[in-house]
Amino acid sequence: MGWPGALAEQVMVPASSLYRLPAGLDDRAGALVEPGGNAWRAASAALAGPGRRILVCGPGTIGLLTAAFAAAAGALVDVLALDRAHEELAFSFGARAYWTASDPPPMTYDAVIDATDDPGMPALALALTEPAGRLVCIGISGVPSLIDSRDLVFDDITAVGILGGSAGLAPAIEHYASGLVDPAGIVAVTVGLDRAAEALAGQVGTESGTKIHVDPRALAVV
Repeated sequence: MGWPGALAEQVMVPASSLYRLPAGLDDRAGALVEPGGNAWRAASAALAGPGRRILVCGPGTIGLLTAAFAAAAGALVDVLALDRAHEELAFSFGARAYWTASDPPPMTYDAVIDATDDPGMPALALALTEPAGRLVCIGISGVPSLIDSRDLVFDDITAVGILGGSAGLAPAIEHYASGLVDPAGIVAVTVGLDRAAEALAGQVGTESGTKIHVDPRALAVV
């Protein structure tokens, strides 16, 4: 088509797809609006609200932001992970408890959100959901992830699948702008194009966060 893209100064997109970021939001927050939209939708599907007990499975970008949106809505949020690598990060995003595969939660929840790519997680998430609760799946595994539909029926569980953050972009921006959710901790490191390959290879910025922010306006080292 001849349209510029990628790192071009100008890109042709429908006006309806554009959102103006408030002046107070930096580029890092702007880059995290799309995952934030997904996370807001997941927290909303779990009916996050005051006192509601929610378990988020997976402390990746979507999982941590989902925990933050749910906590901002007043929910009591726990996080389930493979290990304790992101424990402190999860607490900074509003988690009140952090569980691992070797130390799983001993209780069930009003809603469980699966934000992993583990094919076995949906079944575990369903088992951790209270009768008449909600199961929200936003993670996608590379192979079929099976659950027993009888568990859904007998426990009167509402199951919701989330794909795409478009419907949550505006609420995510509002939460970021108001300070109710601060996505900054998601970014482990910000680099220019000269260090992008190094960062993506895990050679810098591995000590915290889950995302690498590449700022194309930073001058490359020649």
